[in-house]
Amino acid sequence: MEITCFKAYDIRGRVPDELNEDVAYRIGRAYVEFLEAKTVVVGHDIRLTSPALTDALVNGITDAGADVVHIGECGTEEVYFATFELGVDGGIVVTASHNPMDYNGMKLVRKGSRPISGDTGLNDIQAMAQAGNFKAAQKGSVSHRDMRPTYIEHLLTYVDVSKLKPLKVVVNAGNGGAGLVLDAIEKHLPFEFIKIHNTPDGSFPNGIPNPLLLENQGVTSDAVKKHGADLGIAWDGDFDRCFFFDENGAFMEGYYLVGLLAQSFLMKNPGACIVHDPRLTWNTIDLVEAEGGRAIQSKTGHAFIKERMRLEDAVYGGEMSAHHYFKDFAYCDNGTIPWLLITEMMSVRDVKLSTLIGERINAFPCSGEINRRVTNTTELLEQIENTYATEALSVERVDGLSMVFANWRFNLRCSSTEPLFRLNVESRGDRALMEQKTQTLLAIIDAG
Repeated sequence: MEITCFKAYDIRGRVPDELNEDVAYRIGRAYVEFLEAKTVVVGHDIRLTSPALTDALVNGITDAGADVVHIGECGTEEVYFATFELGVDGGIVVTASHNPMDYNGMKLVRKGSRPISGDTGLNDIQAMAQAGNFKAAQKGSVSHRDMRPTYIEHLLTYVDVSKLKPLKVVVNAGNGGAGLVLDAIEKHLPFEFIKIHNTPDGSFPNGIPNPLLLENQGVTSDAVKKHGADLGIAWDGDFDRCFFFDENGAFMEGYYLVGLLAQSFLMKNPGACIVHDPRLTWNTIDLVEAEGGRAIQSKTGHAFIKERMRLEDAVYGGEMSAHHYFKDFAYCDNGTIPWLLITEMMSVRDVKLSTLIGERINAFPCSGEINRRVTNTTELLEQIENTYATEALSVERVDGLSMVFANWRFNLRCSSTEPLFRLNVESRGDRALMEQKTQTLLAIIDAG
């Protein structure tokens, strides 16, 4: 049997063609045999196909001889939390995050919520699931456990609640799972929440929750302006990423949040290490160095960021794609801790989000990530490097091609899954220069 839903870092596929109950069962069997797991945490998102896939997965896990701690409907971060909090052998969340309606998937971790990706076992699990030559085992048990109260307690350790001001906050769960945690944490905070699409609904009556899409940003932005809110926050479906809007309803580029969160941690952990991705870097490095911290660059991708954080004993890691990782959260990404820290920073400094972000945008204006579909990525990358070789002060290949100049820099990466170039450009305080260089690079790419 060929199973095609395994990707580089997780499992994703169209239901039922690529991912169905038979495949889910086989994944459960293979996962337990590969890890030799005794106990596994399982949870699922709010998609309509998730409960049945989860039941099949649980049957596979227990038929392989392992016990299941079933935490029910939840977010990806809650499976991460339960896995390391309970000290079990691994965890699986059934989720397709922001993928289309007819998709579903899984994210797998081992003990300590360490990621399982292509080079750390996912390919082996795929091969075992396809072969289907499973060992006989005594049936494992299933217990149901509500981990959310303990999870809320953990989240509140990241901020001093007594310092939080009574902010008015628009929250848009997009009918995904974030509303479950918002409702649970609300009573512990002094905020006035204005809730949009807060009820989980796997039919996604208001569209797939993906705040990066321009067409999805208007409802949060408009609500911020209508209610005179201090900020807006929106999440993707499994709420491991959160996105910010300032008090004017303007969408905040994720790059600048990395620097702010790094600064927040360094104020509490002087001299600590911060890990960041290579796409846009100058603002993050500037803030980290100003606070006396160490900025370490890592290849893009959660498995690389988490590995480097462990290596460097980093307190925080951030990607411009709105993935934020925390040492005290087993180095995993989390979509709730960031907005708690940002609201604490706004409260303690008594400043608006536009002020916090705005001065950083002016200091290091950026293009944001621009995608272009191309066929000859290797040749184009070589052409662009040759074009700028004599002018560049340095060339980096941590992830794709980064070229650094006196007052501007760019990173150009090939997508690992599509024939795409992903371009990011930034400058030192010169928006016109950044825009000009961006257009020049795009002209070369488009002509190629």
